[in-house]
Amino acid sequence: MDGKRWLSVVVIFVVLILAGLFFHDDSSSLSIPASLFRDQQPKTTTLPASFAWLMNLIQGIITGDDNSEPHKKLRGAQSPNLTTCHLSLSDADRPVYCCPLKPESEETIIDFEFPSPSESIKIRRPAHLVDEAYIAKYTEAVDRMRRLPPDHPHNFIRQANMHCIYCTGAYNQANSSALLKIHRSWFFFPWHRIFIYFHERILGKLIGDETFALPFWNWDSPEGMVIPGFYMNSSLNDVDRDLGHLPPEVTDINFDYVESGLSPEAQVSSNLAFMYNQMVSGARKPELFIGCPSRAGEDGACDGPGTIELAPHNALHTWVGSAGQPEREDLGAFYSAARDPIFYAHHANIDRLWTVWEDLHGGRGVAGGEFLNDPDWLDSHFYFHDENARLVRVRVRDCLDMSKLRYRYEEVKHPWLNAKPKPTNPPSAARNTLRRSIDFGPTGRTLDATLRTSVRRPRPHRTKKEMEKEEEVLVVHGIDIKKDMYVKFDVYVNAVDEARTLEYGPEAREFAGTFVNVRHGVRLVRREGDSQMKTKSTLKLGISELLADLEADEDESILVTIVPRGGTGVNTTVDGVRIEYMK
Repeated sequence: MDGKRWLSVVVIFVVLILAGLFFHDDSSSLSIPASLFRDQQPKTTTLPASFAWLMNLIQGIITGDDNSEPHKKLRGAQSPNLTTCHLSLSDADRPVYCCPLKPESEETIIDFEFPSPSESIKIRRPAHLVDEAYIAKYTEAVDRMRRLPPDHPHNFIRQANMHCIYCTGAYNQANSSALLKIHRSWFFFPWHRIFIYFHERILGKLIGDETFALPFWNWDSPEGMVIPGFYMNSSLNDVDRDLGHLPPEVTDINFDYVESGLSPEAQVSSNLAFMYNQMVSGARKPELFIGCPSRAGEDGACDGPGTIELAPHNALHTWVGSAGQPEREDLGAFYSAARDPIFYAHHANIDRLWTVWEDLHGGRGVAGGEFLNDPDWLDSHFYFHDENARLVRVRVRDCLDMSKLRYRYEEVKHPWLNAKPKPTNPPSAARNTLRRSIDFGPTGRTLDATLRTSVRRPRPHRTKKEMEKEEEVLVVHGIDIKKDMYVKFDVYVNAVDEARTLEYGPEAREFAGTFVNVRHGVRLVRREGDSQMKTKSTLKLGISELLADLEADEDESILVTIVPRGGTGVNTTVDGVRIEYMK
């Protein structure tokens, strides 16, 4: 360890001792891995959270990251500043430390190169179809990964901590004190693709099998709507899962902390209807599916996740996580999610659905249009360790062609394509209700109860050409959550019966979409009294097809109903609801 590293350890050790001597606060503790001080499997120790700012200040001095400067206003591609890995917050505002024992900034960095075109293509299969020989091979690979030294970049916990670092705001952006965040924007799909790509190759390297491929959890198909059985055994098991959701329980891909009470058959039907909305009618434009464009600097930030990230992605993280843990660890909290091996099968299916969506819209390169030809997206880059333990710089543009990455997915059926819901009420009923509804009003509203409001459509009589070119989008804007916590609400259009709306699910055509906020953590500031610049969330729901199905595509106004789920709305306010048109 060089002089700078020794200084870091000594100074932090002194602070820990002083904190333990002079302060005690059981209500809010700081989690720091003991492996920061000794080479053994990561454990945690605690000190008062009031000292978190001082810890980060010390680290900033040592790494040369001066956070006293104001946030630099940059626009463009994003990348992490590897010298700034610091304390961040868990989902319940508990400080956590996910950084590697050796700073990655001290490693040699190489640029990503595609595998040889002669390399055999890895085929990712549905998890419910793999055989015993594959399960034994996968189990052995993960077992070997778990046994690696904790400072090895291929160690299972080190791999999981990569997700923690990028998802809880442990890195600053390069040339800025703004946080780097890969969730809730257009970085969600590419970052996770690269992450599981290298995880897969590392597993293959550990067992000497270059053809090894991860399975995907096919939860969008009835046959795969159960946690695959082999994840209940050996090194693929995780004790921190919801005991009520283990096999043979059918997944609820629109889970809201409250059990649906549906029969297995009804739950499958609800899941398929929900997938139709998230993949087809609500995802007709790139931004609606991929997420909002996030650019460098604080004023380039956005908070607008795409349909699939909101749910099933977020919802299934929560559904699998343990109800007995404070933050539904492991899968239910972003800082701990990748500790559960099923994380990788879950995200393999997310990755597969990205390719399915592209195919539904003309194929890769056509589906994204100008939106995904933006250099701010294509040139953004991240750092990962490859199967040879080299630190690799990977740009978004590097991960867009699966054939160059030498993997593909086994073809499966998509029954949700034929699961379009039907209206529950005749169109005339909604028009009568609109005459009695009220406008949203000039101030924000708390979602402590169902909210119903009329929303004017600026262009109710668009031409056929305009309708083909533009998607009508329902925008719920200024979503403000009191703190980093789980929140979910559903949105309906022209749902007449207010009482019945509480019982409606995605199987009702009036269902427009859902908002899900999974606790993900934010960066700890380094000066006590400072606060991070907070970005309110925006939910954008494509409703052109929905309005046509409800025979409301020429109406002057629509009735919007927002239904908070799981008792979480009391922590949430919304600034307003409006209609926009997206090209």
